[in-house]
Amino acid sequence: MKKAIIRIRMSQADAHYGGNLVDGAKMLQLFGDVATELLIRNDGDEGLFAGYEKTEFLAPVYAGDYIEAIGEIVKVGKSSRKMSFEARKVIQSCPNVSDSAAELIAEPIIVCRAVGTCVVPKEKQRFKQNKEIA
Repeated sequence: MKKAIIRIRMSQADAHYGGNLVDGAKMLQLFGDVATELLIRNDGDEGLFAGYEKTEFLAPVYAGDYIEAIGEIVKVGKSSRKMSFEARKVIQSCPNVSDSAAELIAEPIIVCRAVGTCVVPKEKQRFKQNKEIA
């Protein structure tokens, strides 16, 4: 199974709500970036995200937090690629200590999970060795 991972710090520009809370849609944006990498690795093409069949927002994300987004292709069809995603908070800001304090999280906090499907048209698939993944 093919996997991809990115890690990114949430900035003040990502904070959408009071208290520096980051919009959950930012996690979906990260999943889209992970999906693009997975499609490039699998097919040699960026493909298109067709939709999510399941999305769960499980914990808040704040400006200053570091998020690790992980994705995996779990099923390969003729042109569809079903993927599972998870976003984890691995470092959190500590504004109650000081404006620049942060700490590593011993056990990463799962902030979002999703399952989605992407499509790579057959004529754009450059790697023909793809096999069905059950």
